[in-house]
This record gives sequence, C-alpha cells and structure tokens, in this order.
Amino acid sequence: MVMAQSLFRLLKQIHPKATIDVIAPAWSKPLLARMPEIQEAIELPFAHGVFKPLQRIRLGQSLRDRQYDWAITLPITWKSALVPFGAKIKKRTGFKGEMRYALLNDMRILDKKRLPMMVQRYLALGLDPDASIPDNFLKPKLLSSAQQQQIAMQAMGLSRDKKILGICPGAEYGPAKRWPVEYFADVGNAMIKKGWQVWLFGSEKDNPTTNAICESIGQGSINLAGRTQLDQAIDLLACCQHVLCNDSGLMHISAALGVQVSAIFGSSDIHYTPPLNDNAQMISLQLECSPCFKKECPLGHYNCLKQIKPETVLATIN
Repeated sequence: MVMAQSLFRLLKQIHPKATIDVIAPAWSKPLLARMPEIQEAIELPFAHGVFKPLQRIRLGQSLRDRQYDWAITLPITWKSALVPFGAKIKKRTGFKGEMRYALLNDMRILDKKRLPMMVQRYLALGLDPDASIPDNFLKPKLLSSAQQQQIAMQAMGLSRDKKILGICPGAEYGPAKRWPVEYFADVGNAMIKKGWQVWLFGSEKDNPTTNAICESIGQGSINLAGRTQLDQAIDLLACCQHVLCNDSGLMHISAALGVQVSAIFGSSDIHYTPPLNDNAQMISLQLECSPCFKKECPLGHYNCLKQIKPETVLATIN
C-alpha cells in the first residue's frame, strides 16, 4: 500500500484535477488517510484470500452511481478485477493474469526484466503501455504533523527527551526475513549507552520478540508492540531519529515518513521492494543462496541473516 502511493502521486501529477478513491481492506484506512492524493478509502469487506465473487460484483454495482472513468487493479488476481467489472467502469487496467480477459479491457503484459521493482509495475499501470518509467518518480510521502506526533506520544506516555531509535523486529512473511532477536538487543544496548532511548514497534504477534529484546536491554527501552493503532504507529515512527527494521511494512512506512532507516534483507530482494527513501540503507549479504523468497531457510542455516553482525548495523546507524 505504501508503494502504491507513488502511483497515486503520478496520477495527480499527470491529471491534477483527478479524484482518486481506493478500494482496500479496512486496516489500510489509517495509512490512506495520510496520503493527500486520496479522496476516499472504500472498505473491501473480505478477509485476505476469501473469494466471494458475487459479493464482490455487488460491491461494484453499489459504486455505479459514482461513474468512475478508470479503474487500476494492482493485484494480479481474478477476484480483484471483479469490483471494477461490477461497477461498469469504462476503462479497467491491469496486468494479464488468472484469465481476466472478460474483466479487464486494458490488459497489460508484465515484462519483469523491464520493470524489476514492484513500484515500477504500479507506476506502469498509470502510464501508456509503451511509456518509460521516469527515473526520478515521486517516492511515497506519508503525512505526520507535529500535533499528531505529540498526541501519540502523550497517549503512550512517551517523550523526546533523548534521541529515539525505533526497532521493528517483526516480518509477517516468515522467519527468513527476521534478523536474530539477540542482534537487535545488542544494537539497542549499544545505542542506550550512547544516550539514546529505544522504542519497539510491531503487532500483538510480535510481542514475544519485542518483550525478549526489552528484557535484554532493560531501562531505556519501551515495548509498543500491540499497544498502538496504525495511525499512532505512523506518528511515533515519525518521531524517531533512526529506525532499524527487517524488510516489512513498517520499513516502508518509516521510509515514506522520511526517517533514516537501516533495513535488513534476508530471503527477500533489495532490488524488488527496497525502502523508497534516500536516507535508507539496505543491509544484505547477497549470498549465492539469496534471495530465495522462502518463508523459512530451505538450507536450515539462515546465514543471510545470522552473518549480518550487530557491529555492521551499528556502523550504518552511526
């Protein structure tokens, strides 16, 4: 969703008077609210992976009165094209995939060599089929005001009396994207000794990890995992001087806030989904066996993560 903002910004650049609505899961609404290009986030009331084709078509039918001119479908799935089809939107753009011939009338062929980055593929759908992606395309830029940041800090009992290192040790995808817990703790301890404070971010699922890091660091660390709503997490990440993270959603949010980021890549590809921020540093050993894109290490050693030592990461922060 963060990378999709580059597409939204491109559309507003080309069509300044365009009205852009986004159909997306409810969880993403706070994120879309921080994108000034978006007029309305329309809730997609289906859980991830749920098919329900008739309900999706009916959702599209409920949008016909809006008379949209153009629908851009980012996922390459059959079900994702059903809502624009049901809405009878004149132009329905998307990449070829899952036999969507009847649903899309502006079918594009995805050339992965020409478009190696996910964000480039999103941008391509907003341009003419033969157009080149501009090298200086607009990066994601989420809004977070000083007032919003202060409200979030007050709600969590936090302050900016010391510099803040944000640590995001989770990665929903799987353990092959998660740097070792003890390494995060080593970096946190080193920064505490330098006079910083450490805030740990994540979902309720990340609590065992963030708790273990906090226990190792002790005083000066604060576990926020599972305590914040998404909008609060956005504002608290914006307060940080530096964010250390795995390749994850919070990495992309931090980058879009303009925060300095150290991002650790294991099984994923630094060229496919990098943090889109000039202040971001990607740390990857790029071993022969990576990127494998596996959730768990197929060789059982996780060397792509374990061999990235805390000293290396500390050097990027310093």
